[in-house]
Amino acid sequence: MVREYDSQLLESVAVRRRRLRDALLWGALRHQRSTADNLARFVIGCVVAAVVCAGCVGWAFLHDVLEEQQQRRAGVQVSAP
Repeated sequence: MVREYDSQLLESVAVRRRRLRDALLWGALRHQRSTADNLARFVIGCVVAAVVCAGCVGWAFLHDVLEEQQQRRAGVQVSAP
């Protein structure tokens, strides 16, 4: 029973602190918080897209280099005998 009361008290204090922090940061303009969250998601999405694009370009370059090496080896082997 005592532990239950303690956990309820700790939870209510955490909620109160979060609300005070949000009120201090955003004041009456709470809709800006969602804008900031969406902006962060947009930036993270752009970073992930850039990493994926760089990976695709790197894979294409590696594939092209390996294909050229294979063609050179095949050309050298055919002309040697």
